[in-house]
Amino acid sequence: MQREPMTSPTKMMPIVILQTERLTLRAFTEADIDDVFAAVNDPLIQRWLPLPEPGVPYTRAEAEEWCRTVAPESRVTGDGQKWAITERDSGRFYGSIGFTRTIWPAQTTEIGYWLAPWARGRGLAAEATVAACRWAIGQGFQRIVLKAATGNAGSRRVAEKAGFVFEGIERNAMRLHEGRSDLALYSLIPSDLDGQAEGDAADGALSH
Repeated sequence: MQREPMTSPTKMMPIVILQTERLTLRAFTEADIDDVFAAVNDPLIQRWLPLPEPGVPYTRAEAEEWCRTVAPESRVTGDGQKWAITERDSGRFYGSIGFTRTIWPAQTTEIGYWLAPWARGRGLAAEATVAACRWAIGQGFQRIVLKAATGNAGSRRVAEKAGFVFEGIERNAMRLHEGRSDLALYSLIPSDLDGQAEGDAADGALSH
């Protein structure tokens, strides 16, 4: 009798809640739908991160799909992990951060984030980025990539404050609602964390 070929189980990141001095990073829930809808429709987010895709408006249905399906499936499919960024004491929703395009054999992944308008100006994006990246490297990842539109000064500051190293420009690499943009490419590897203060922070809005 011929045996069916054995398939390897899908690798996935573990379910985890991360906390920093001011933040809790947790799974998205249905309670986040209205905040996600309001935040993603912010003009700054739409300028640099055209969701759901260039030329298409972001609707409440998109926010529902993100919270109920897209975010949790990211972990289940092995693509990465998605967290809601919340205020540690009050639980107030602040934004989104997570990993995507994970290549398990190479132990590499890409981080992306965005902050709601009511959460900006306090260094929360870098605080969340440092926490997520420290966790990922603790899980054995050897390279984390961060990409941001070259004109997105806030996001590029976050990358630098979180310890990422600038590698170069990907030319004409990203579609926006209007036109295209070059992408600044940054990376973080385990040795970059040596001597880095855990509470490093900077202001910023989002990362591709």
